[in-house]
Amino acid sequence: MASISARRLRKELSEINIEGCPAGIKLLSADNFDTWLFSIEVLGESLYQGEVFKLMFRFDANYPISAPAVQFVVDETREAPIHPHIYSNGHICASILGTEWSPVLSVSAVCVTLQSMLASCKVKERPVDNDRYVRTAPDNPKKTRFQYDGEIRSDTISMAPLTSFFRFSA
Repeated sequence: MASISARRLRKELSEINIEGCPAGIKLLSADNFDTWLFSIEVLGESLYQGEVFKLMFRFDANYPISAPAVQFVVDETREAPIHPHIYSNGHICASILGTEWSPVLSVSAVCVTLQSMLASCKVKERPVDNDRYVRTAPDNPKKTRFQYDGEIRSDTISMAPLTSFFRFSA
């Protein structure tokens, strides 16, 4: 019998293949139930107009009970978006990928939320602790304990309803 994770991912992939991805999002690869790749583009006027980013989802056997590990792909040809909630190594500080994860969320819903987070960005800048975090960060962003404390810096507007200003905590 297939695992709950495999059944859920098979269902989500089937829906993507039948209905397609939301506007600005494209499935690049879903060859297995371990790793899926998407391209994500913010449509309309934004600080990221014309930029396309690559997003990687890694699933464990506990998906959808536990969140997937989601990060922007950073390599010799790609950078992570410059955003107050996205580290230069591609790790994303968003509560829906941590404490606010819900099994009702889908891969497509996460993509749309991240697309919205980018679209509503008012200032292109890295998180204040980017350099320290990148030096000490684990490979898997799920192993990071982000603290969502609700503070908003005076030069940053809240990026999306489900994210908040944060501090990295070891």
